[in-house]
Amino acid sequence: MHSFLLIGQSNMAGRGYLKEAKEIDTSRIYTLRNGRWQKMFRPINPDRSFSGVNLAESFAERYAQKYKVDVGLICCADGGTNLSQWMPGESLFDNAVNNARLAARTSEIVGILWHQGESDCKDELYPTYQVRLETMIQALRKELNLNDVPFIVGGLGDYLQFYPLKNYVHINNALKNIADNNEPVGFVSAEGLTSNPDNLHFNSESLYDFGVRYFEVFEKMNKRTDSIKKDDVKEDILRSEMELL
Repeated sequence: MHSFLLIGQSNMAGRGYLKEAKEIDTSRIYTLRNGRWQKMFRPINPDRSFSGVNLAESFAERYAQKYKVDVGLICCADGGTNLSQWMPGESLFDNAVNNARLAARTSEIVGILWHQGESDCKDELYPTYQVRLETMIQALRKELNLNDVPFIVGGLGDYLQFYPLKNYVHINNALKNIADNNEPVGFVSAEGLTSNPDNLHFNSESLYDFGVRYFEVFEKMNKRTDSIKKDDVKEDILRSEMELL
């Protein structure tokens, strides 16, 4: 089984209305519940009574279809949380680490999916968002020994201007910068995606599309990572040959 750690706030937990959810093939999708893998059922990340459709559903469907493997989702997102609550030493960070370690007993963790930032749109928080998230990513990788797996961050929706959360553009710029300056981190654009009537949460249709976008970015990163690994192997072989001369 290949598994993915899902972390962040409400738009990663999923707030799409269940009655609007697209049907997907769940035959090879599992979620970690109480330390055990169970067949997927909605909502996959029940952090609140109103939890709903999750972007990882369509992501996992695409992954299972392409790679012909079972996919496990380690759902640890928590609505309304800010980045400070996800830093090393905080309960959400520790919970994600503990659940990932449990999952790693019976699966191979091949990616981390992150969506968060709405709670950090405050004037006093967004300027340091990039540095703080980079610190968290490095710490999480170290704790789980996942230095080479893709860490994928999703952009905030443009509908937030109507909430209003005017500083969302700064969070998006920070997320793009993190992806541009750290390997392997990928950025997924939310451009054109729409919300529930609250202008705060992606709707079910957009979450489906967002999950597909996450998968497409994951695929591009996977190819890039594989290429880097092959180049490293070639360099090791060349170095060994030179030492024999």
